[in-house]
Amino acid sequence: MSDLIRDFGTRLGPDVVEAMRALYEAEQAPLAAAMPPLAADCAYGPDKRNRLDLYRGEGTWKPGQPLRPIVLFVHGGGFLVGDKGNGEHGWANAHVGRWAAANGYLGAVMNYRLAPRDMWPSGPEDVGLAVDWLRANAAQHGGDPERLFLLGTSAGAVHVASFIMARDDHALCVRGAALLSGLYGVTPLEERDMRYYGPQDCYDRRMPLSAVMKTNLPMLLACSEFDPPRFQTEWASLLQARLGRHGTLPRLHYGRGHNHYSLAMHLGTADRRLSDELLAFFSDPV
Repeated sequence: MSDLIRDFGTRLGPDVVEAMRALYEAEQAPLAAAMPPLAADCAYGPDKRNRLDLYRGEGTWKPGQPLRPIVLFVHGGGFLVGDKGNGEHGWANAHVGRWAAANGYLGAVMNYRLAPRDMWPSGPEDVGLAVDWLRANAAQHGGDPERLFLLGTSAGAVHVASFIMARDDHALCVRGAALLSGLYGVTPLEERDMRYYGPQDCYDRRMPLSAVMKTNLPMLLACSEFDPPRFQTEWASLLQARLGRHGTLPRLHYGRGHNHYSLAMHLGTADRRLSDELLAFFSDPV
């Protein structure tokens, strides 16, 4: 485990984000240079933020080649910031698409609308639009629309979970969802969240805890050793809720030695613990 991660403890903030990027720069930057997007800034909806990039490890797909499963990554950023990466935005977040592509998937990394300009339910709406676009268009890029998986971290995990709440047909659209360090409605609203959700009474009705607890969609739930206690409480409570509802735990991962940012940021590096868990889940989503 990096001493730097331990030294930051459970802190959140831009300085921690930049320190984590610097920590993984030597491993991630060469991968970014070696794999440009297969297709960049695909418009999946009408807003200028409704854009996604596609990654494929062996370049352009040709008719007759097998279709690959798809992994759609939804980045974090506390509802207020964040970008799918690539180009001037650097390797972060785009690296998850490259990681998926390097492991035999069509990787997709999306932007979505941000608060305070766009509030709830813009997040789940945008995930739904991206899912619908991929189901309609991914085959021409070598992706199998019947094997589509969602992977979200932090606010992105919230948007994925909220997509499950919003779409009655979610289990027909995607094969599984992996949620990293998300908020599902267990802990009280914080001031930052109000810029997306509105007041506390709105938040209570809009959080996806009940839907994520009840759905039969295969799920993997993860948090890190140095996630703030709020995120660990959400993770542990959702595990308990799923156990009570279904009689079994979902797949789970506890990222020992990682924090809120490094949990997703290290995908594609020599530390394969989370990578192996995700790939096992995607290959056998039960």
